[in-house]
Amino acid sequence: MTTITAPTFPRLFAGIDVGPSYRAHLNRFGDRPTFNDRKAEGLRTLHQLLDDAPLIGRGGGGIAASLKLAFLSTSTKPVIVVNAMEGEPASSKGVALAMVAPHLVLDGALMLAEALKSSQIIIAIADDDTRTTQGFQRAIGERRESISMEISHPPAHYVTGEESALVHWLDEGSALPTFRPIKPSFVKIGRRAALVHNLETLAHLALLARFGAGWYRSRGTSSSPGTTLITVSGAVQSPSTYEWTFGRTLGELIEQAGGLVEGFGGALIGGYGGTWVGGNALSLPIDHASLRSAGATLGPGIVVVLPKASCPVAEVTRVVEWMANESVGQCGPCVYGLPALAKDLRTLGWSRSTRNQFDRLLHHLTEVDGRGACRHPDGVVRLIRSCLSVFSAHFDEHLRSGPCAAVNAPTVMVLPKNRRR
Repeated sequence: MTTITAPTFPRLFAGIDVGPSYRAHLNRFGDRPTFNDRKAEGLRTLHQLLDDAPLIGRGGGGIAASLKLAFLSTSTKPVIVVNAMEGEPASSKGVALAMVAPHLVLDGALMLAEALKSSQIIIAIADDDTRTTQGFQRAIGERRESISMEISHPPAHYVTGEESALVHWLDEGSALPTFRPIKPSFVKIGRRAALVHNLETLAHLALLARFGAGWYRSRGTSSSPGTTLITVSGAVQSPSTYEWTFGRTLGELIEQAGGLVEGFGGALIGGYGGTWVGGNALSLPIDHASLRSAGATLGPGIVVVLPKASCPVAEVTRVVEWMANESVGQCGPCVYGLPALAKDLRTLGWSRSTRNQFDRLLHHLTEVDGRGACRHPDGVVRLIRSCLSVFSAHFDEHLRSGPCAAVNAPTVMVLPKNRRR
């Protein structure tokens, strides 16, 4: 009988040395626990486990997995949706999990399906993401499960990865987000409720169910237990996705990524709807409480490092222009507000601007904030406001002297070509 030892660190990537095959997965982690007894005791056990950890969703919304499970516990055979859309351009954790640990993701989805008496799992992967698709096709083909597992390919757009937009596409073929002031809230595919989880959340669940809440909490901090995947890019020597222990600092993360290419000018944390931190943030611990105190969140696990010689005004402008072209165009803040913000920023970055033009940007931020049908425009507003605050001296210099020498320097942002809808 094979003795299975709980991994110390790394956890999600603990099988990286033996490969992603199902046989290697079973040798490393053992069979998955089941939660499918008839008296619903399995569902209660799973809920308690998620609560004791606690496991917080890794998709960016920060919703506790136990809360989502409780919300769906009375639904009749909900559809389990694995969100592997990777809509954030600066994230590559989906590919990393598909290449290294796809069976952990499938195990987590199967545990939820069994506990909720579901007969269907959908893995949603963007239609241009061939590597993630190949990884999960191979993993599904290695298994023989009674629960249906199928891959679906929504269009590769930023907003499509948002939970309600994704479910809307799976249900009706159009990726339109729904205004949901309170989360979690019901989303449906046909007449059945859908439970949507980011693929990293499910991978953590697969290990948590095997090794327990005490093991899960043995790393990280009391308020942010466990580990998380962070994709680091920008001005670092080895951009990649790293498994990271909550509570260690931004500076340590950069060292893990090979160190700086140039001096540290700041970082974007949480993706393109995230928050900027300045050049004094290297000692900032990366955990939920510390990031909140800095006005930031980790979001889907993204850190973009800005070199000291870069122009933050130019970098935020490029991101906002990209984000404006990724909206679904269903409400005024996206149709008119985001292009207006992009235009304001480009004027400030590449022209000799006036205080009135700067004030127009502030006015447009107020007009857009909180008025969209989804959180897409709010994320853009947050991105701009944090940049205005952290890099106020750069904006002042542009107002005084016009474009700086670095305004046309190569960008450190990952900006794929916008696709037509």
